Amino acid sequence: MPIVRLTPHFELEEAPPARVLRLRSGDGMNRLTRDCVAELTSVVRGLAADRRPLVIAGNDRFFSTGADLNEIAALNAASALEFSRMGRQLMHVIEHFPAEVVAAIAGYCMGGGLDLALACHRRIAAPGAIFGHRGAALGLITGWGGTQRLPRVVGRSRTLQMLVAAEKVSAHTALAIGLIDAVTADPVAAAIRHISTGAATGS
Repeated sequence: MPIVRLTPHFELEEAPPARVLRLRSGDGMNRLTRDCVAELTSVVRGLAADRRPLVIAGNDRFFSTGADLNEIAALNAASALEFSRMGRQLMHVIEHFPAEVVAAIAGYCMGGGLDLALACHRRIAAPGAIFGHRGAALGLITGWGGTQRLPRVVGRSRTLQMLVAAEKVSAHTALAIGLIDAVTADPVAAAIRHISTGAATGS
């Protein structure tokens, strides 16, 4: 797929009838830093103008490990509130995107990365994908909407296991509990096929 835009935080590829936005970072873990969150919010807003479907992906080892813990440790009360608002704004922009947004997940999808996937309209994962909200193990809790979106997807009981007990979930368990919609060897290709089929049928 041809790359039409490249920044330190993402690659944007053409995959008609969709676009693929691949998260990227120097260490490959696709942490959602302040700069990354601001840039993603801006680009997703811009992409909404022509109402084309969007696939959000990472790499083979990491969809995203979420917020940068070093940044979080340096926040004071005011900057922590600002960062929480930034994250919620990004999730809102994705959730209310005017075309379908599909998360194509391989590797680790953790913390804020899981919040990002939950904001998408559909989630397709590779067999080795791992999901979790590990904040409780670190004395943290998400401020990006995961506490509201996760129970709507998997129910209150499983949400408590994932948030309070910091449970990690495999792709096949995620499928069984409804966290994801499909497991496949190539989630990006599957997401594009899903979008193409929907476009062809007008759904």
